Amino acid sequence: MFLGRRAAKTVASAAASATGRVVARAGYVPCRLASNCLVVAEHNGSVVAPSSLATITAASQVGDVTVLVAGSGSPSAAQHASRVAGVKQVVALSDESLDKGLAENLSSAVIQAVQAAGYTHVLVPSTNFGKNYLPRLSAQLGVSPITDVVEIKDEATFVRPMYAGNALATVKSSQPLKVCCYSYETTTCGVCLFSFILSV
Repeated sequence: MFLGRRAAKTVASAAASATGRVVARAGYVPCRLASNCLVVAEHNGSVVAPSSLATITAASQVGDVTVLVAGSGSPSAAQHASRVAGVKQVVALSDESLDKGLAENLSSAVIQAVQAAGYTHVLVPSTNFGKNYLPRLSAQLGVSPITDVVEIKDEATFVRPMYAGNALATVKSSQPLKVCCYSYETTTCGVCLFSFILSV
């Protein structure tokens, strides 16, 4: 494991009770679904990136949303995340080893949080930040990632483009843990009106 001892202790303590240390509680509207989502947020040290805000909104359609903010600048970004509609809890992992988004360190931190809290979904933004560690995260968790998701129909059904965006595939996952890469910039304009139904 490439995660330093100090970072490992930070993750362990943050994830100790349910989803970890609650930085703040936002105005949250309870969801009827029983899913528990973890969104790993990208930030610049003070605010959460727009791609992550869109991912949080998408995750709120599935169930309870916990946002994980990692890095030495995480406290400020965590305060920003706590004010986003739909966020139930925010976990801040303030450690310099997580600053650069190194796949080895970040995926280890996310895995420890998942194992401690038992999330049903892990969502990351479809950016260089998310795509950097998503393959390693999925492999270590033993699941197939669902990439470039443009729509979440329910807790097990997702829509993603295929054939260079000329068609949309409806993907239904039977995995107990769904790891998704959410694409908020993809447009469905000009995409064919049929969709393929796939099972994962």
